[in-house]
Amino acid sequence: MENSPSASRVAIPLARFLLTNHCPPQWKRLNLYLFRDSHNVFYVGQSYCAYSRVWEHLMSGFKGHSIMGRFIWCNWPAAMHFTVELMDSQDAEFACVNHELDAAERLLIHRYAPVFNISLNEEPRPVPEGYRPVNGPLTCPRSWSRIIHEAERMAKAQEEREWKKHLQEN
Repeated sequence: MENSPSASRVAIPLARFLLTNHCPPQWKRLNLYLFRDSHNVFYVGQSYCAYSRVWEHLMSGFKGHSIMGRFIWCNWPAAMHFTVELMDSQDAEFACVNHELDAAERLLIHRYAPVFNISLNEEPRPVPEGYRPVNGPLTCPRSWSRIIHEAERMAKAQEEREWKKHLQEN
């Protein structure tokens, strides 16, 4: 997936997303988002600014006001390997629904049958094996600075793995 400044779709590891303190200008127009791991889509949503809405999920998860946020904090640190995807409903992928935001969200829900989308989802997938339920205890640190510190370590480790892989391929 393209992550260039002009991209209409951004895929970023959750650990790296946690380190983005401000929405990059090129992301402000992205109005669809999803949370996933390598095999499962957990949630699809829409917002005027998807970046801000993802942060709302994360922050609301501590008190249980966002099921997706709660799922992340109950599955820490494994959740740092999740990917956050931000998309633009004006992308060619959504021409089949005339780039209409609600219809683009429905298309993604229909395509992926996300675990936590109940509305518009005829057959939501079950929580995959190996993950803790959202009503379980939070396993993330209780300190925001500790969460950020762990995200920094994880992001650095991911970058080193990618760099080593790139070196081996060349």
